[in-house]
Amino acid sequence: MGRPKEFDVDEALCAALEVFWRHGYEGASLSDLTDAMGITRPSLYATYGNKEELFRKVLDRYEQSHLCFVADALAEPTARRAIERLLKGYADVLTDPMHPPGCLGVNSGVACGEAGSTIRDELVARRSLSERTLRERLDKAAADGELPPEEDPADWARYVMAVGLGMAVKASSGADRAELHRVADLALRALPSTCSAL
Repeated sequence: MGRPKEFDVDEALCAALEVFWRHGYEGASLSDLTDAMGITRPSLYATYGNKEELFRKVLDRYEQSHLCFVADALAEPTARRAIERLLKGYADVLTDPMHPPGCLGVNSGVACGEAGSTIRDELVARRSLSERTLRERLDKAAADGELPPEEDPADWARYVMAVGLGMAVKASSGADRAELHRVADLALRALPSTCSAL
C-alpha cells in the first residue's frame, strides 16, 4: 500500500484558489501557494502538477463553487430575468467579504505577461465559452420575440459580458455590492422594451 496523503487535497486546492484570487496567476509565487496550502513543493507537483496545472484546477473549482448560479440564471423564463440574475449574481461573488474582491479570472488575466500567455489564452477561451452560452440563451429570446428582429443576440451577449468584466475591475478597485447592483440596473435599462420582466 502507498502512503496516505498527509493533507486534505480539497482544502489545499481551496487555499490555492484564495492565493490566486488575491494575487493573480503571475503574482502568486510557489512559496505563497505552498505556505497557504500547508504542503511542500514536491507534494504540490505530485498532487496537482505544475503551477499552470494547479491554476487550471483552481479555475474549475472557482467555476463550480462561485459561479454555480450561472446555469440557474440562464434557465430563467425571460431574457431580462436571466441577465439580471447573471449580473447581480456576479456582483455578489465579486464583493463577497469572505473572499478577495474581484474575479479570479479577471484578476489573473489583466496582469498576465508573456510568461503567462498560455494562462491568458485559457482565460480567453473560458470567457468565449461563457459568451457563446449566453448568446445561445439570447438566440432563444430572439426566437421567442423578446428581441426585435433588428437586434443581434451576439451583440447583446458581448454587451452583457463587457458589463460583467467592467464590474469585476471595479470590484477589484474597491467598488461595493450596492454600486455594482446599480450598474446592473442601468445595464438592464438598455435592453429593448420587448424584453419582458415577467
